Amino acid sequence: MRNKQIMRNILRIKVLIIAALFAVFFTLHAVLDISAAPPKRPNIILILSDDMGWSDLGCFGGEMRTPNLDSLARNGLRYTQFYNFSRCCPTRACLLTGLYSHQAGMGHMTVDWGYEGYRGDLNNRCVTIAEVLREAGYANYAIGKWHVTRYNKPSLSTHNWPLQRGFDKYYGLIWGMSSFYDPAICRGNNYYTCENEPGYKSDEFYFTDALSDNAVEFLKQHEKEAPDKPFFMYVAYTAAHFPMHALEKDIAKYKGKFDAGYDALRKQRIERLKNMGLIDPKWQPSPTDMKWEEVQNREWELRCMEVYAAMIDNMDQGIGRIMAELKRQDKFDDTLIFFLQDNGACGRDVGRKPDKNLPKNLRPLRPDELPSGAHPRQTRDGRPVRHGPDVMPGGPDSFIAYGQGWANVSNTPFRGYKRQTYEGGIATPLIAHWPKGISESRGNALVNEPAHLIDIMATLVDIAGAKYPEEYKENKIIPMQGISLVPSFEGKSLDRKEPLFWEHHGNRAIREGKWKLVADFGMPWELYDMETDRTEMNNLAEKYREKAKELEAKWDAWAARSNVAPLGAGRKEDESDEPESSENIFELKQGDELTRKKGPMVKERDVTITAEILEHGAEGVIIAQGGLAHGYSLYMKNGRIHFAIRKNDELTTIEAKESLPKAPVTVTAKIEKNGAIRIMLDNKELAFSPKGGPLAITPIDILSVGKDAGDPVGDYSGEFPFKGKLGKVKIETGSGEKQETPR
Repeated sequence: MRNKQIMRNILRIKVLIIAALFAVFFTLHAVLDISAAPPKRPNIILILSDDMGWSDLGCFGGEMRTPNLDSLARNGLRYTQFYNFSRCCPTRACLLTGLYSHQAGMGHMTVDWGYEGYRGDLNNRCVTIAEVLREAGYANYAIGKWHVTRYNKPSLSTHNWPLQRGFDKYYGLIWGMSSFYDPAICRGNNYYTCENEPGYKSDEFYFTDALSDNAVEFLKQHEKEAPDKPFFMYVAYTAAHFPMHALEKDIAKYKGKFDAGYDALRKQRIERLKNMGLIDPKWQPSPTDMKWEEVQNREWELRCMEVYAAMIDNMDQGIGRIMAELKRQDKFDDTLIFFLQDNGACGRDVGRKPDKNLPKNLRPLRPDELPSGAHPRQTRDGRPVRHGPDVMPGGPDSFIAYGQGWANVSNTPFRGYKRQTYEGGIATPLIAHWPKGISESRGNALVNEPAHLIDIMATLVDIAGAKYPEEYKENKIIPMQGISLVPSFEGKSLDRKEPLFWEHHGNRAIREGKWKLVADFGMPWELYDMETDRTEMNNLAEKYREKAKELEAKWDAWAARSNVAPLGAGRKEDESDEPESSENIFELKQGDELTRKKGPMVKERDVTITAEILEHGAEGVIIAQGGLAHGYSLYMKNGRIHFAIRKNDELTTIEAKESLPKAPVTVTAKIEKNGAIRIMLDNKELAFSPKGGPLAITPIDILSVGKDAGDPVGDYSGEFPFKGKLGKVKIETGSGEKQETPR
């Protein structure tokens, strides 16, 4: 009896042990499953502003009201030594691909210069963030300025437009700049105007608002259409790129804010930057470039800066609406938000001189009629777009940049501007906000280690658990160039192994540790200790010659492996940019197009254009090459032949005194090296001007027959296609000696 009881107890114990083992097994299995499961991937919003200075934002010492960005900074991280690539296109290529811009084919702008690093178009050896994150299960949305392809018309190609580079939805601007009141809007792969665009309507259309509102709408659509997917959203504002366009309600906030002038405002910023810990009090600020007491048209100058500030203010309001939508969806805490700028402030004087040749007899544009390029000559309601102090900036009938004096204030305390590789050209604020990924104790912290655009791809691949490909669509992909910023989220060192590099427009730099070697195009290298002199006021190249040579050798090696050669490709004044053809006679027909490389050399030469007109309507371009700065165009308008020459932004147009006789006829237009331009019919002179030629450069735009394929040279909008029929169109060039102008 007792033995049976013992056996039963033993059996009971065995059962309990087995049950316990099973429980442990299943518990461990569950634990292992949980630990093996991928972590929840955060949503990501990458916000890029345009043409802003390092110290413009409130949280970086500026006068602008940016409460939403300030809030992100206060509860996140500010990177004090983050770098862009000094200009629109190279920065965007670098940011989107994680490569240096030349490796992605975008070493200059959206023009093909015939070299691998300067194709003006993203190549197939790079992948975008969207393409990488799509493979990791992300939905991808793009808003705003694209500017990484030379094909800006659907009829040419959309292979490098957002939907073809990994994004699911797109609303924005394919090219680089536009009117804020009347842009050529792209939704998906189609162009619209603000009047016929089917997805967004506003009683007071303003592009910055439209970008913010569409970003919010994409978030709402994502919530309905793909709630289980994380998302990546790229929001590339055009603010605060010229033209200085802003709503009056935003401009009014800044009336009187900048009345103290350049030098006083820079000193005030410097004190704020010191108090915020963003600059070392020992650094010598760069000098103020312009004297406020010498400024003419002071009210106009003040208005320029007031409009600029209003543009930033409006952008911040839109970012606030994006933040509010994230909070409504309970996604704010698990969304990584990055904010940065594409380059330093722009010191160009675009539109700051009066335009003496305003277009006349304009009509309102039809609802489906796109504006005429990046620099429209008229408003949608038919008014001419004006330049210079004769028009206050802000409204749709103005096209003005805010100028070097204010750009110098925006870049306080640094020297240099957009396109240069001094700190004023390449330093950008970077704000990172992610409550679930950046601990609360790190809120409002400063990250003082150097970092770069190439690090954004590496960071997003890291936090998304994505795989950066070695091959994509059967193309071998160049490896990522950057490192993840995630260690800085945790207060750890970035441990960078390689230097950082720059080259644009022949301007170049390398940063390794505390040392920076930098030079403008054609100038000798300069060396700076960035710990004691980040404002680059004390050149140490002579004192530390060996260090300068060491860094120069590293830059040369990087340039050789990164498609940087030829140095300065894309500079208009570089003779290597001129046409390759030695021919001086080109016979063309209607519909022909020639790139600058394949076309005639017209720089500083006599040029004769002979056009056979077989049938002529009342209007249209016969031949054109050029755009907003330089070019020529022979066209018909109101039944008369016009010949327009644009040189250094100044337009000269001559118009035939009478209508053409019945076709066929042959018209000749001449640009003479002595400066004269004229239109001839047989031996009869139809129009003449003693000035206008010769052209200062061979225009970089495509030469086109029967339309204007670039920005308009003359007094017309869009391509302005010829409505008749052309026969042979011949261009003949020659050096020619200066001659007396016959009359």
